[in-house]
Amino acid sequence: MDPVPGSGEPHSPYLDFSREQWSRLRSATPLTLDDGDLDELRGVGTYMALDEVTDVYLPLSRLLNLSVAASRDLFAVTNRFLGRHADRVPFIVGIAGSVAVGKSTIARVLQALLARWPDHPRVDLITTDGFLLSNTALDARGLGARKGFPESYDLRALVRFLADLKAGEPRVVAPVYSHLVYDVIEGEEIVVESPDIVIVEGLNVLQVPSSRSRGEDRFVSDFFDFSIYVDAEEDDIRRWYTERFLELRETAFADEQSFFHHFAALDEASATAVADAIWREINAVNLRENIAPTRSRAHLVLEKGPDHSVRRVRLSKH
Repeated sequence: MDPVPGSGEPHSPYLDFSREQWSRLRSATPLTLDDGDLDELRGVGTYMALDEVTDVYLPLSRLLNLSVAASRDLFAVTNRFLGRHADRVPFIVGIAGSVAVGKSTIARVLQALLARWPDHPRVDLITTDGFLLSNTALDARGLGARKGFPESYDLRALVRFLADLKAGEPRVVAPVYSHLVYDVIEGEEIVVESPDIVIVEGLNVLQVPSSRSRGEDRFVSDFFDFSIYVDAEEDDIRRWYTERFLELRETAFADEQSFFHHFAALDEASATAVADAIWREINAVNLRENIAPTRSRAHLVLEKGPDHSVRRVRLSKH
């Protein structure tokens, strides 16, 4: 028999749930996605079965729906106290985790589920890739090999974007990043208009940079109403990264416009060696130094097993 749901170390800051325990918290929340929907939402190299949506993401969507309602109630109470009327501001959800851990698929699934709740049909998804410095700017600063590290982002622009959302601005824009050309697309933008919920997905969204001590007072995670960290063993993430690289070699990399087109001609052994080197020299370093240390700052941790499926859920007590 399973232990009491949410049991664990008595002094742990988290409530610990097995997948089965967590799935019971779905209550009567209906499943509004089918296999066809999931096929469109899955990312390259990431598999998610429909029963995982039922077991893991429906309960999570229910928790977020309740959190949105509570946030709106508190907002209304505060404004009633102040004697003022103010338009509602969006509820912001942050999703963090390593390259290749499946953040993007989880973000898209949550976006689809949350948008089907009648209380908040307008759900936007923003990835922090759009706030990366351009390749030209990165090269000028000697950061070409540090793409994805905290210093490679225009954090001021990202903070301004989130601050405008929380200020209730009716129209906010974000830059667009192309994974095909591996760069920000100048002149293109994503328009976010009066959303109910905004999901912000990125590697380092839970990090508090050391620049706070140099006078910065607002950072990305300060604007999150709820945050999620997608966790897995490093060896599993490395394997997923390599598998995704090999799949992209035969798909996206084959496009002549792809920044990585030169990898398309590699045989499997050579491509595997390249993927291993990129992981070891860049992604593993970023994970250990910048991403994994932020796990304890998340409201909820999704712990994945070797097959990419979530096996445990940890929910912060605070």
